Formats: sequence, structure tokens, C-alpha cells
Amino acid sequence: MNPFTSLMNPGRRHAMAAAVLALGALHGTAAQAQVPAYPTKAITFVVPFAAGSATDQLARALGQSITNDTKQPVVIDNKAGASGMIAASAVAKSAADGYSVLITTNTTHAANEHLYKKLSYDPVKDFAPVTGLGKGGQVLVVNASAPYKNVGELLAFAKKNPGKLSFGSGSSSSRMAGEMLKQLAAVDILHVPYKSNPLAITDLLGGQIDLMITDTSTGVPQVKAGKLRALGYSTQKRSTQLPDVPTIDEAGVKGYDMGYWFAAYVPAGTPALVVTRLNELLTAATKSAAAKSFFENAGSEAWTTSPDELAKFQATETQKWGKVIKAAGIEAE
Repeated sequence: MNPFTSLMNPGRRHAMAAAVLALGALHGTAAQAQVPAYPTKAITFVVPFAAGSATDQLARALGQSITNDTKQPVVIDNKAGASGMIAASAVAKSAADGYSVLITTNTTHAANEHLYKKLSYDPVKDFAPVTGLGKGGQVLVVNASAPYKNVGELLAFAKKNPGKLSFGSGSSSSRMAGEMLKQLAAVDILHVPYKSNPLAITDLLGGQIDLMITDTSTGVPQVKAGKLRALGYSTQKRSTQLPDVPTIDEAGVKGYDMGYWFAAYVPAGTPALVVTRLNELLTAATKSAAAKSFFENAGSEAWTTSPDELAKFQATETQKWGKVIKAAGIEAE
């Protein structure tokens, strides 16, 4: 005890203690008042791919849930093109207040830094990780009228006709899936880039390209409609949507394994309390009926993390994608 306060009479000591407690309570109230409620207005989910893409569908499902929980609207802003760089740059330059959220994939936050010599954003320094959202695989598809009935027939034709076949891709995941197929199967297939996978699917249906490896939410509906034929699945485990379709590894391309993931990021400097609240909202949203329907239809699964866990996962994935890209012989553009 302070020697000075020990000399005070009990009444004065109690009065001083009460004053200190009151001051502390006042300070706590003031501190709380400085923490803004969130959200108090519309949140914008910026999506790097076109409407109809898997990322877009997920963003809309999550947004619906958050609107139901908070009574605040969620606006979906599709900024397709440049492998997600347009969208990522827009969010990186937005106000760090939690109202501009990038709903993205490994394309912008693991692959692009290895595919481009100069990015218009820094995937680490410009963003605060919020949470992982989901993981999934991709399906190798050809036009239903194509002569190839399985992966073996497709690759046999490719080996006999180097450079004659073409594959489309509208995301880095899709592109790298195709490049890995070329690498492991030792075939020469021309790459044709698109702004998004749905646009590539359109050309595949029209016969402008010969094949693509796309997210299941984009490809499976066309397969079930009889317009495309599924030849293989990109991960080591078969798709629950296409249980009769072998994995590409099972089909003879040993070691083939290329999935994708979704995650949410906000601009660097966003208050930690806002990030925490957004993490809570998005985590709950992945369990909503709309999100469950998306994951089921897409053949993917919910996957949520803490901000720190997402940062560590992103670092690991960035290394992995770098190795795949280098092994595929792709030079940064």
C-alpha cells in the first residue's frame, strides 16, 4: 500500500477508491464509444470473376446470409479480367473500414505473383486476411460431340497431334490444372485465356476450343444437361456429384492433384474488431442453407479459418503454386 494513502482515514481512502473506479468506468465507456458498430450500411463483396462463376455464386450465397443476420444489404460487384488483378487492386485501394471485401480464390492470392512480373497489388502487404471460405476440385470436360470417351483417348490424340488441341481457362486454377495435365502427360496443348470460366465454357460448347478443366459449379450443370462430357476429376478423391467419373490420377496421369480454394480479404489496416466481426459473420454464413446448397451443387466443401490461419495457409499455398508454375515451365508475363 502507498505510504501516503495508508495515513488517510478510512473514509477518505474509500472516497478515493470510488473516484478511481468511476474514472475507470468512464474511460471504459469512452473507449467502447470509439469502437464503431459493424455493419451499419451496405457491404460490397468484390468478386474477381464474372457473374455465374463459382466465386460469384458463393459470394451471393454468403451475402444473402449476412443480410439476413445484420439487416444490411450486401452488394456483389463483379470485376472480372486480368486474372483477378482488377478486383484485387480495387479492394486494396479501398477504405480500410470493412465495407469493401474481396471474395476471391488462390488465383489472386497464391498464383498471380508467379504468373506476372508486375502485380498492381501486393497479395500480402495490401490485405488483411479474414477467413477461408471453401475448397473444391475441378472437372476435365470436352464437348459432348467430341470423339474422346476418356482421358486416355484424349491424351493419345494429343500425343499424335502436338499443338492441335486447345484448352481454355478463365482463372489461374483452371489454367494451372491444364498446364499440370500437359506437364505430367507430356503433351502439347495450346492454352487460350478467358476472363472467366463461364466464357470459356461458352466457346467449348461452340467448338472454338477442345477442352478445359473447370470448377464443378461451372462445368457439372453442362455435363448433366448432356452438352459436355466429363472425362476426369482434378483431385485425388472423386467428386460426389460425378461419382462415376474417375480422377485424372486414376485415369492414368499419376500424381495429378489440383484443387482450388475460396477466401475473404479486406484492405490492410482494417480495424481488428471489424475483421473479427466479419470473420464471425462469414463463418456463420458458410453454414447457411444458401451456402450449403452452393457447396453441394459445386461439389466443394465449407472451410473456415481464423485470420492468422488463413495467412499461414496462403504462405504455404503460394510456395506450392510457385513450384507447380516453375515445373510447368511457365514464364511470368
